[in-house]
Amino acid sequence: MSENEKAAAPAMDAETLDFIRGVFTIVRAGEAERLAALVARGLPVNFRNEKGDSLIMLASYHGHLDTARVLLEAGADPNVPNDQGQTPLAGVAYKGYLEIAELLLAHGANIEGASPDGKTPLMMAAMFNRTDILNLLIERGAIVDAVDSRGMTAISLAQTM
Repeated sequence: MSENEKAAAPAMDAETLDFIRGVFTIVRAGEAERLAALVARGLPVNFRNEKGDSLIMLASYHGHLDTARVLLEAGADPNVPNDQGQTPLAGVAYKGYLEIAELLLAHGANIEGASPDGKTPLMMAAMFNRTDILNLLIERGAIVDAVDSRGMTAISLAQTM
């Protein structure tokens, strides 16, 4: 959201803000059933917090497979980066959550979704020795010789780590 959009956004009342914060807490805690009930009542699944983290980013990053599934099946966008340019797939490549990586890919996650410095999910998996995710991404067609902004490939990044 641009600064102009932020300035134009209407202020939320305390009750609404508390509710939204509660939703993010539910997602971080992996409370899939509570979240599913809220989604069934019309909760939007693509809103983001003040750091730009989407609900699917937080569910994925914290390793909550069922919570991520609830969000994705309700239409959450698996490709929305946070304010640092990180995607949910890159987050799970870093953390090592293979099943969530598979789920994100099944719901259209961009296998090449690079951060602003050009690091792809494959590079993140290589850097942190997440071999299962590395193999999955290669099997699904990730570009092995892609380079980041410093000219580093997944292999050279793995070697430096």
